[in-house]
Amino acid sequence: MSNSRKRHEALLYHAKPKPGKIAVIPTKKYATQHDLALAYSPGVAEPCLEIAKDKNNSYKYTSKGNLVAVISNGTAVLGLGDIGPEASKPVMEGKGLLFKIFADIDVFDIEVDATDVEKFIETVKAIAPTFGGINLEDIKAPEAFEIETRLKEELDIPVMHDDQHGTAIISAAALKNAIEISEKDISKLRIIVNGAGAAAISCTRLYLELGAVRENIVMCDSKGVIRKDRDNLTTQKAEFATSLDLHTLEEAMQNADVFIGLSTGNIVSPKMLLSMAKNPIVFAMANPVPEIEYDLAIATREDIIMATGRSDHPNQVNNVLGFPFIFRGALDVRATKINEAMKLAAVHALADLAKKSVPEQVNIVYDEVSLNFGKEYIIPKPFDPRLIYEIPPAVAKAGIESGVALQPITDWDAYREELMERSGSGSKEIRQIHNRAKRNKKRIVFAEADHLDVLKAAQRIHEERLGIPILLGRKEVILELKEEIGFTDEVLIFDPKTDEELERRERFGLAYWESRQRKGRTLTEAKKLMRERNYFASMMVNVGEADALITGYSRPYPTAVRPILESIPKDHGTSKVAACNLMLTKQGPLFLADTTININPTAKDLVKISQMTSNLVKMFGMKPNTAMLSFSNFGSTKSESSQKIREAVSYIHRNFPNAVVDGEIQADFALNPEMLAKEFPFSKLNGKKVNVLIFPNLESANITYKLLKETQGAESIGPVILGLSKAAHIVQLGASVDEIVNMAALACVDAQQREKK
Repeated sequence: MSNSRKRHEALLYHAKPKPGKIAVIPTKKYATQHDLALAYSPGVAEPCLEIAKDKNNSYKYTSKGNLVAVISNGTAVLGLGDIGPEASKPVMEGKGLLFKIFADIDVFDIEVDATDVEKFIETVKAIAPTFGGINLEDIKAPEAFEIETRLKEELDIPVMHDDQHGTAIISAAALKNAIEISEKDISKLRIIVNGAGAAAISCTRLYLELGAVRENIVMCDSKGVIRKDRDNLTTQKAEFATSLDLHTLEEAMQNADVFIGLSTGNIVSPKMLLSMAKNPIVFAMANPVPEIEYDLAIATREDIIMATGRSDHPNQVNNVLGFPFIFRGALDVRATKINEAMKLAAVHALADLAKKSVPEQVNIVYDEVSLNFGKEYIIPKPFDPRLIYEIPPAVAKAGIESGVALQPITDWDAYREELMERSGSGSKEIRQIHNRAKRNKKRIVFAEADHLDVLKAAQRIHEERLGIPILLGRKEVILELKEEIGFTDEVLIFDPKTDEELERRERFGLAYWESRQRKGRTLTEAKKLMRERNYFASMMVNVGEADALITGYSRPYPTAVRPILESIPKDHGTSKVAACNLMLTKQGPLFLADTTININPTAKDLVKISQMTSNLVKMFGMKPNTAMLSFSNFGSTKSESSQKIREAVSYIHRNFPNAVVDGEIQADFALNPEMLAKEFPFSKLNGKKVNVLIFPNLESANITYKLLKETQGAESIGPVILGLSKAAHIVQLGASVDEIVNMAALACVDAQQREKK
């Protein structure tokens, strides 16, 4: 992607459909005058009076206990430097977004126009009563040290400067595991830290807590080794000044066991790497360009244990592994501070999590056969769903044991369950699908690429490396649109109607006719059909010239699906195809089937639809828990519709006893565990979170998914066609660019799965 294109897309992302990345949403009912009278005057006076009696009641009656302030003065923003408070706001909003999606913590971002330390501290102290915790961000050193130290001492809520402690905690966990793998003793390690900013100082202090010895640590800055005989050292640099006869980074690297890079890219050479001790540990965390490129380092030394700040290499030191979960644990016990014990608890919990058996869901996301503790897996992955229920309990326990918790937890099992429920809505599933698509890019043919939104989606697929787009349509139109949107990279473009594609039309037509000659098609008709883009695209996939197909943007569903069903054979053992929509709801992902193909499926059809949908759920790394829906519950009505559901469930129970499937059941009982347990304790769905809904007919399924999408804002991926031997999928008429991109990414993953078979 060109720089101008990146700039345009980033600005558009932040500006549309409304400016910014976070918003405030009501958490209580507000529809009636009665609701408003409780929310504000006169009802609001009652909690005000209770809080006036005891300030701690603010945690009971307001959102304070789950609200964090992300505060900056904009003096050290990312790699941009001192750009001021207003310019730092997009970064602070982004931090708020990460808090919410990873740990369900609400955030107000606050940009303070104050570079004076006293003024900044005074401002934060004045607004602190609003919040349950404060995350300091992007404040330059050395002021950052004093600001954090003072605020921790003078406030009674947790305060953390993530730029200092986030990287320290994650890298310390990685270092602990790397040391174990290399079979070294931390007290004897020679550690080189390149960089002397807030993060480097905090990292080094935490390594001392793990057992590193100060005399074995050499810290460097842009002037070389920080020596005791250097003039004008800050207090923090003086803390790690050495008396060793070393002057340059190259000298310091000789026989070193560990290199910690928090500086600039490409500062470490292969020669310097070769001078290190046996089994060196190298954390090159400068971003986006590390101190030495991962591939170069691995090629230089086979015995290296390597980590970077990048997501496209093993062992990413990513702050998102820490701050959301540390604050989650601190907030949940109403900690008065985040102390060293809590930080170390996070370190040990992260290190221990990397040693545990990795869930298949994580292996699937990262396209690994099996992630196992070792040189290429010393720290958990950001998409690991266990982070939310492993790290916060460890932090919370440390807060309780160190005496800073005002609200101790007694039922840890219940707390873990509560944390699991905070996993958020559907953005996680989308990230997982995109991440998997990148691991093994597939050729995706876009049958309607001469439509602007489809071409924009294809451009995203190409630039984000989610797949390899093949564009179908009027070539001159596609080229003109490509120029208009800055899609300058060369990709394959085919216009099925041109003479250039005569050979393909002939070949595809013959292959199509051979499968349809006893179904009313002549060879002449078959070849003529190949001028139509959906037939042409379907045959590209069928004969192996493309791996997946996306269509449907500009044509009604029946028109788009017919060429696919006629051109691509069904999967082995499948008599009917079906379709499923993945709805990304606030309660989690829901798979709805059949939403677009089978109008009135039989009991036998419903069994197959249930099985195919379950396989789709497993493709996402989840366990299917299936409710077969009706307007009746377990035989309460003797209608024809209910009867076929009962027959389907009975067949599944007899032949697939381990499948978590039950019905017929009404939707509210299926989705409300308390109601289900009370009225139908015998159901196989008891104690399970239902994530698959099978409907008795197409109209109920189609209406439901469109209602969820339009009234609840649930994002939809689909309809995903089930039961074909190749990956071919149809978006809804007039789908958005994001919907097309998500569907294309899923099509890529679908093609990957078929390749594995």
